[in-house]
Amino acid sequence: MARATAGAVNLGGRTGVRIVVAGDRGTGKSSLIVTAAAENYPMNVPPLLPPTRLPEDFYPDRVPITIIDTSSRPEDNDKVADELRRADAVVLTYACDQPQTLDRLSTFWLPKLRQLEVRVPVIVVGCKLDLRDENQQVSLEQVMSPIMQQFREIETCIECSALKHIQIPEVFYYAQKAVLHPTGPLFDQESQTLKPRCVRALKRIFILCDHDRDGALSDAELNDFQVKCFNAPLQPSEIVGVKRVVQEKLPEGVNERGLTLTGFLFLHALFIEKGRLETTWTVLRKFGYNNDIKLADDLISSPSKRTPDQSVELTNEAIEFLKGIFDLFDSDGDGELRPRELEELFSTAPESPFSEAPYKDAAERNALGGLSLDGFLSEWAFMTLLDPAFSMENLIYIGYSGDLSSAIRVTRRRRLDRKKQQSERSVFQCFVFGPKKAGKSALIDSFVGRPFTDAYNPTTDDRYAVNVVDQPGGTKATKKTLVLREIPEDGVGNLLSSKESLAACDVAVFVHDSSDESSWKRATELLVEVAGHGEDTGFEVPCLIVASKDDLDSFPLAIQHSTRVSQDMGVEAPIPISTKLGDFNNVFRKIISAAEHPHLSIPETEAGRTRKQYHRLINRSLMFVSVGAAVAIVGLAAYRVYAARKNTSS
Repeated sequence: MARATAGAVNLGGRTGVRIVVAGDRGTGKSSLIVTAAAENYPMNVPPLLPPTRLPEDFYPDRVPITIIDTSSRPEDNDKVADELRRADAVVLTYACDQPQTLDRLSTFWLPKLRQLEVRVPVIVVGCKLDLRDENQQVSLEQVMSPIMQQFREIETCIECSALKHIQIPEVFYYAQKAVLHPTGPLFDQESQTLKPRCVRALKRIFILCDHDRDGALSDAELNDFQVKCFNAPLQPSEIVGVKRVVQEKLPEGVNERGLTLTGFLFLHALFIEKGRLETTWTVLRKFGYNNDIKLADDLISSPSKRTPDQSVELTNEAIEFLKGIFDLFDSDGDGELRPRELEELFSTAPESPFSEAPYKDAAERNALGGLSLDGFLSEWAFMTLLDPAFSMENLIYIGYSGDLSSAIRVTRRRRLDRKKQQSERSVFQCFVFGPKKAGKSALIDSFVGRPFTDAYNPTTDDRYAVNVVDQPGGTKATKKTLVLREIPEDGVGNLLSSKESLAACDVAVFVHDSSDESSWKRATELLVEVAGHGEDTGFEVPCLIVASKDDLDSFPLAIQHSTRVSQDMGVEAPIPISTKLGDFNNVFRKIISAAEHPHLSIPETEAGRTRKQYHRLINRSLMFVSVGAAVAIVGLAAYRVYAARKNTSS
């Protein structure tokens, strides 16, 4: 296993490696570079070399290297800093015969790299090995271990001699290797274990190669894996040898069916410990992973050509796949995915997408944190709406093998929906506006089953809630997915600063405290502000008013005020609800209904009405001008006919 050939290795798209050599004056930087490039020791070395290029066939990975020498003059410090920031890898030199230059690595050079935020592999190189005092022989490990403990960015330490040509090629080979096959993403040096994201990727690869799904790689499956990754089959004796190595160290790594997942992971940890990182990287890259151990962008298909008022939804094919995945991981068959089952479902993804904002608390969960099928599908619908590429990526991670173009569909433009007076969408996004303490958060929480609380926690960032809403329709109810997005009052100005901010909105809701007149006034101001923005940009949206806290007495003249606003702006009367009493007056169904009929419930401001009247007047005037011009043209033609006849008769 793991006899990689040069042609088989995918190096993450790298076409070159830039290595910067830095260190104190007189530590042998320039001699190191010249000897590596010319393969002989130079007698006269200039104080600063121009960029030196090692050809692509210099090392097995066949990627050209550019080596940058740096000046030791204080006046060139800014230029050195600039070169370090542009490095793919840094070689720091010290002189084996000058112990103070070694001390300077930890007191000056390595802290300097951190100060400059240079986050690339560092190779520490002891030059002039031939000049070291024979009475001061100490092991390199003994000298470097404390420094490497303190500075984890150090990838490798090596000592060399340009004069004796000892380990010169190895210096830049290790530097190149640290860039092309980095340790950091794969292995935790401190715990000496594979990193979680690496384990997850290798687990997915194992499952993809376990064609008969028996939890082990048979000899035939191991051979197929070897051919796919390294373009070379394994001999039967080699397969036996691989399994023997695993079984001696880890008995559970092999069973009667073949190499288990535990054994597969153990093998890769072994490769890395032995410095053969290129083996694991070859496997990862063959299966489409980049240096962040995530699928490369070119493998993820997401619709790029769509207008701002179009959204993306999962197709029935993708939804059926997700239903099957849900059933597969619902191990106890209780109709809920518990946190442990959900973690197992996403154990082949870099992380669980539902564990981070905005998805973490967006869907309804039971008391044990379990997710129902509706909640599970809602999360996926929400993720596809918000970030289609991320949704597609996670579909691949959990085993979707179909054509990604068959997993998603782009919806019709909202502007066209208004003309057709009907939306065909399955997923709707509702923006929830309102003043502070109006009850927006209570509405959001109630939508995903969270209990009411009297405690007030101001919302500072956008919050989301997503759930399935059953809509009565004909002989059977239809399910629609509703995404509620709470917009903090302080965030409205920032939202509306973008021309296309309402393009993604199917319906807007304006919540006010029905017992507080100032809350009502602010809600209507926000309604006018949002409606005006829609009129100005062409992205008008249906709007509903929600009167929360219906368990309290309404403020005086509430009915008169709401009636006037409803009549003036052409919207429905406020929908009274009480989240405290659990009386929601079918508000979520009404929100869906408004979104499904996007030509209705669109408010009209005074400015918008005036603008319409002006355009109507202009159009009428143009029509009169057109009719008048037509009459004049007909009259002129008639006169010409009359004149022609008169001349003929004469």
